[in-house]
Amino acid sequence: MNQFPEGFLWGGATAANQFEGGWKEGGKGPSVSDVAKFTDPKSMKELLDVHGLTDITDEDIKEAMATDDEVYYPKRHGIDFYHHYKEDIKLLAGMGFKVYRMSIAWSRIFPRGDELEPNEEGLKFYDAVFDECLKYNMQPLVTMSHYEPPLAIATEYNGWYNRKVIDFFVHYVDVITKRYASKVKYWLTFNEVDSIIRHPFMTGGLIESRFKKEEFEEVEYQAMHHQFVASALAVKITHENIPDAKVGCMLTKLTYYPYSCKPEDVLEERERMRSIYCYSDTQVFGEYPKYLLTKYRNKGWHIKMTDEDLKIMKAYPVDFISFSYYSSSCVAHNNNGLEMTTGNTVTAIKNPYIPSSDWGWQIDPIGLRISLIDLADRYRKPLFVVENGLGAKDVVEADGTINDDYRIDYLQSHIIQMWHAIHDDGVDLMGYTTWAPIDLISNSTNQMSKRYGFIYVDVDDYGHGTYKRSKKKSYNWYKEVIETNGASILKDE
Repeated sequence: MNQFPEGFLWGGATAANQFEGGWKEGGKGPSVSDVAKFTDPKSMKELLDVHGLTDITDEDIKEAMATDDEVYYPKRHGIDFYHHYKEDIKLLAGMGFKVYRMSIAWSRIFPRGDELEPNEEGLKFYDAVFDECLKYNMQPLVTMSHYEPPLAIATEYNGWYNRKVIDFFVHYVDVITKRYASKVKYWLTFNEVDSIIRHPFMTGGLIESRFKKEEFEEVEYQAMHHQFVASALAVKITHENIPDAKVGCMLTKLTYYPYSCKPEDVLEERERMRSIYCYSDTQVFGEYPKYLLTKYRNKGWHIKMTDEDLKIMKAYPVDFISFSYYSSSCVAHNNNGLEMTTGNTVTAIKNPYIPSSDWGWQIDPIGLRISLIDLADRYRKPLFVVENGLGAKDVVEADGTINDDYRIDYLQSHIIQMWHAIHDDGVDLMGYTTWAPIDLISNSTNQMSKRYGFIYVDVDDYGHGTYKRSKKKSYNWYKEVIETNGASILKDE
């Protein structure tokens, strides 16, 4: 009987900034996500405007902080996990989850990010959450920073561009790893660490309008360097505080194909993939790849890094590589006249051979297998798929059922390709956590209507609803997948 390896970690993944709510409760301070405004793109052109959807100015922040509004700032309410965590964890456990990937809201522990003493009420909240997970034998996989630096880090320190933020983050990591040493064994440092290039405010607390336009790309890479140092120090501290812990990096696994077999298109694909792998290369090998240093030199950038920084990065690489995978797309040397698409808020060329979701993300399960092979060959370390799923507009039928067969088809096809990567290609895969097993607020557009979960939450784009949780058809399907360790969908493989 075909199954996944014994001990495979099945589960799901969420993020505090999209899920938790309680933005002013329990001593929590505001994060960059609490000033992100709801948008409702009406066309593919608007949806492809990644920069316009995520850029925030000082004026935007001032406007946001002048109000307690939660309608147009939906991440302030999320799905109110803060008050529903027992119910939600029980629902996840009902599917047999072995692992639950979640994040700690940095500003719930240190409201401004720069305090010496943590917020005890925030620490107690996560104590309760982890205890609830462990009650059901569900291991927490905790992301230390997932798209929400404390707002003061952005407004008063210029985000990760300021070297002082390394010390603030390291102090935060020391506090949480000591506090939860007996409860959390799996950790990730920065969610989609590469995304600071696409979402500089959300990921790095960088307010673009404060910098000269021609210098901003260099600013992003300087901030990235500080995150690399902080990530290495987080590995060091976590291993000191929890000797048997495993600490991973997390990247956006953008997978590209050459649009044609023209050598120019193939070269473009190689260059684009290097622009993805440079972040994991640095965290896995503990040093900058020569091609990235060459880019710095050719652009005339002077990224400030000390010898001590480089020693720290080399001494404390990550234990495993985790990543998100949703879709693939194409690249060409010349985009003129080619149809464009989007995937994980990255604009690229549409692949004519594969279908697309309602949000333009192309559905490519074989691309996940290709990604796993590439990462396994490149790094020879354990891998973990920590985000994968289909965002769709679910419909509640008159009898209350939600028949999301399209989601089942998407997930099943991707899980089968994971099995082939393990069984046929020898990939060392630790586990799989689908994105948003309980519906939550989407990232760049801050919509609720883009749903991923097995569990429907009665909230609309404007925060209106009962917040009642309901199981979709996919809930019992995923439960059977986990119960049989994948055998239920591998019968014909």
